[in-house]
Amino acid sequence: MVQSYLRHGPTQAFGLICSASSNSVFDGKLAYVPALEDVLVWNVKKGQMVAMWHETGFRSEVTCIVRSPQKDSFAVGYADGSVRLWNASLGSVIATFNGHHKAVTALAFDEQGTRLASGSQDTNLIVWDVVGEAGLFRLRGHRDQITCIKFLSVASDLPSTSTGSTSGALITTSKDTFVKVWDLSTQHCVQTLVAHRADIWAMDVDIERSIMFTGSGDGEVKAWKINIEALSEGLKETEIGEISKVIHPISTLPLSSKHRVSQICFHPTQAILAVQSHDRSVEIFRIRTEEEARKKQQRRKKRAKEKKEKDKEKRKEGGGNFEDASAQNEENEEITLLDLFTPHVVVRASGKIKSFDFGIENTGPKDSIQILAALSSNTLEVYSVPLPSKSKDKDSPPEASRTHSVDLPGHRTDVRTLCLSSDDQLLASASNGSVKIWNMKTTSCIRTMDCGHAVCSTFLPGDRHLAVGTKAGEILIYDIASSSLVETVIAHTATVWSIHVRADGLALVSGSADKDVKFWDFEQKDAGEDIAQSGKILSVVHIRTLKMTDDVLSVRYSPNGKLLAVALLDSTVKVFYQDTLKFFLSLYGHKLPVLSMDISSDSKLIVTCSADKNVKIWGLDFGDCHKSIFAHEESVMQVAFEKDSHYFWSVGKDKMLKYWDGDKFENIQRLEGHHSEVWALALSHHGNFVVTGSHDKSIRVWEKLDEPLFLEEERERELEQLYESGIADALNDRDKPIGSGTEDGPFNSTIQTEATGVSKQTTETLMAGERIVEALDLANKERATFAEWENTMSRLPENDAMRLQPPPRNPVLAAYDMEPEAYVLMVVEKVQSTALQDALLALPFDKVVSLMEYLNIWAKKNWNIVLVSRVIFFLLKTHHHQIVANRIMRTSLIPLRKHLRTALQNQKDIISYNLVALQHIRRKNDAERTAQLLEEELDEEKVKQKIDEGKKRKRVNLKV
Repeated sequence: MVQSYLRHGPTQAFGLICSASSNSVFDGKLAYVPALEDVLVWNVKKGQMVAMWHETGFRSEVTCIVRSPQKDSFAVGYADGSVRLWNASLGSVIATFNGHHKAVTALAFDEQGTRLASGSQDTNLIVWDVVGEAGLFRLRGHRDQITCIKFLSVASDLPSTSTGSTSGALITTSKDTFVKVWDLSTQHCVQTLVAHRADIWAMDVDIERSIMFTGSGDGEVKAWKINIEALSEGLKETEIGEISKVIHPISTLPLSSKHRVSQICFHPTQAILAVQSHDRSVEIFRIRTEEEARKKQQRRKKRAKEKKEKDKEKRKEGGGNFEDASAQNEENEEITLLDLFTPHVVVRASGKIKSFDFGIENTGPKDSIQILAALSSNTLEVYSVPLPSKSKDKDSPPEASRTHSVDLPGHRTDVRTLCLSSDDQLLASASNGSVKIWNMKTTSCIRTMDCGHAVCSTFLPGDRHLAVGTKAGEILIYDIASSSLVETVIAHTATVWSIHVRADGLALVSGSADKDVKFWDFEQKDAGEDIAQSGKILSVVHIRTLKMTDDVLSVRYSPNGKLLAVALLDSTVKVFYQDTLKFFLSLYGHKLPVLSMDISSDSKLIVTCSADKNVKIWGLDFGDCHKSIFAHEESVMQVAFEKDSHYFWSVGKDKMLKYWDGDKFENIQRLEGHHSEVWALALSHHGNFVVTGSHDKSIRVWEKLDEPLFLEEERERELEQLYESGIADALNDRDKPIGSGTEDGPFNSTIQTEATGVSKQTTETLMAGERIVEALDLANKERATFAEWENTMSRLPENDAMRLQPPPRNPVLAAYDMEPEAYVLMVVEKVQSTALQDALLALPFDKVVSLMEYLNIWAKKNWNIVLVSRVIFFLLKTHHHQIVANRIMRTSLIPLRKHLRTALQNQKDIISYNLVALQHIRRKNDAERTAQLLEEELDEEKVKQKIDEGKKRKRVNLKV
């Protein structure tokens, strides 16, 4: 009989506050931050996680987050090139856009939130229709990763009935040092600027859309003037014969540091500009109006004049009336960029800032603004920055103060060691700087204690104390109830690499880089005055030492308590009798040092893992190597046996967690999830789950499911996934970035066009195409069968004995109780709107011809006309040459034209009727409107503004 195993699946990831893979978004109260493949929503005031946006089975990292002008809507870009639109209140995906082949690096919405532009590492720029859930076009031109995108709306004087396009423009910056301006109506680049000598990393445009700032890798910030008129008028020649430019250079903004400018941001409502160039600080500039700058200039001149007069009085003995030439020059002095943008405050964070954002709603003091800083050390900080005031208080310059911080629910550095309590209720995780205790049911952090550079840890018998081995050679003993350090044992003179408690719970062994293995007994002793805990505390007493020839990397007692295994830096494992310390076995075979090992519950097998990427299974009776397995692509960091079995787990630097059968030497399951090296592994004492800790600062739980797993099926599934992804990659291979050329064959000019359609084949779109083909085959067969039966019956008279019952319906159609054409429509409707075009591309031409017939039937019956129009438009555009050359198509296209026009006319009439009705209701409402008591009162300014809007008079030039 084929052996089955139980499948393990990911349940949750915790310990993350924010990852450094993307920017963060802040609205004044809630912070939307990346956490590897998820987006977390934090209430920064309470320090609580409000929501987690997680899509089951999706593993790509978040690389970009942007808020939509539409309420509750966010666009999130991922490392696999996909963009998802999330509904913030529901925490669910509204739409998925797949078009990029590499990570999405920049996103921007237009003013209405109806279009979304995405830029990627694949150098392409794609504009998406958010309402229609489809890609409008792909723009090529940049030669490196796109870093920033901004929409420019162009004021239009076209009448409401005009069919002309008013789509505006896009400004993009890239690591290729270029700034490009794209006209969206013509889908072409209208201006390219070589803006900097180094990569451009940051860009922002002010609220009036008049000034733009760009920041580069060499720490330079440049200001540019945007000429919106030149954009709205289109490309025109100036008097000199040059084409009018949209962007003109102004000047350079001096910064206090010369590091890479990673972010530039204008405040959405206040006259404030923020620039982040240094790792730990953000420079805030106040923006003055031209009038304020002139006043300041006048004050400066006045002060200079007063000073000059004082100097004249002092130098009276020199005689002669002289006039300084600079006095005349000052009259004509121009306003510089530094007069308009003056340094205000520098916000200094406690760590390296990954990104920052202004709070839109100000929840702090009225005369201040809030800034959220997401740090690379897995922390969020909120700073309050005072607004520029008119008071002349020069003694106390304005300073930014930290108001809130979210740092307790996660480690500042990588999780290096994990251990579980004997009842699996508590998990201890330690890193460089802190030890945290987690409740495994709620995955909430219940204790945080300071420590040195932790390397190994274990719960002590009774689960009330925790022992942590550090890089300094200490064993730290913590009392969990009082969350205090009760004892520091100077155990070794070098790093304590491993500690292990004997199965009977009476002794502890530690192994260190000082070549010693030390044995410790537990004892109860009275708590000292300086310790928070009262009564007895658990302590360790050194009883004996085993000297080794090399650094000790791992120590392990056998569960039966008879043997002790010691792994050395010389790549061998020495096994001793634990009572007499007499040498028993030497296990040699690894090419590089053994990093971890474990002994099975029956004390018969020992498994060792090494930096040579291999896992070896040995017999503990004779020390023979049962099997050597090439387990991971990188160093294997830790192994552990499941309780009462020969199944074991391994984790490695290749980000993988693997499940193995130690008797059959088979890989049972590969679990992907971590985004960086996996350092630590802890197994449930009851065999229910596995916990892993990683360099990405996350702790993940993998639970045993009731679902059986068969090795043959698992291998087949892996091969299928590999094959399908290979097909998708081959189909997408034709979309290469500009400048890369094609690998085989001559230069293909069609590939290098500036604007192309948006398509990307994935396994989902290929499967959707296959489902449409299957539905068409089934429906065609059914229709042909019934057509044949009707044809036969039509030849026979009604009372003929040869008349037959109709043939049996297809079981699928009978189950749905549907006609064939309705079934095909249902299958097409089920394809996601965003994937529909790619699914239709997967259809062979004979199926396109077949689908045309059904489109005609749907148009005739007035079924889902919007979908019919979309499909027919896309098919005609894609297969135009074949359709024109194919005479058979006339039979379906001519009636389709007639039926579709009729259906569309009906739709148009309905929309027109509804629009008129809505306008009538609005007019009626305005006419009958009376101010209610509870309505907000309009102040004088608002009333004047409303009157001005309603009664604007146009000036008319009369010609006599």
